[in-house]
Amino acid sequence: MLANVKIGNIVYYVADIDRTEAFYRDALGLEVIRMGDDGSGNDWLMAKTASGLDLLFFCNPDAKAGQSPVIVYDLVDGGIDGIVDGLAKKGATIVTPVSHAPGGWSGDLGDPDGHTFSFYQTADKPR
Repeated sequence: MLANVKIGNIVYYVADIDRTEAFYRDALGLEVIRMGDDGSGNDWLMAKTASGLDLLFFCNPDAKAGQSPVIVYDLVDGGIDGIVDGLAKKGATIVTPVSHAPGGWSGDLGDPDGHTFSFYQTADKPR
């Protein structure tokens, strides 16, 4: 069912985007790019890694330790609605229903132990 997915990003929810930007840029030496509005009026960050896996940081003032990171699987062929619904029928908990995300669509689910994982697809793929 999910043979054509890859880990696309790792997402962190952070309380202070400026502090996060400074840490990952200055302490870790990563290339950190400040992105535009995340849809909630907040900037978000993308940090490039040598492996090509991007770290994404979204501001959430209520973020608590342990709520992230979230592994994001890219659906290169689309089909996010069917995948999220199918996994919910198999016991996954829908944490965030499929909704608009920068450049496409995403949905968050929880596994039986409460770990959150996410699916993302670009807007040009069929839902």
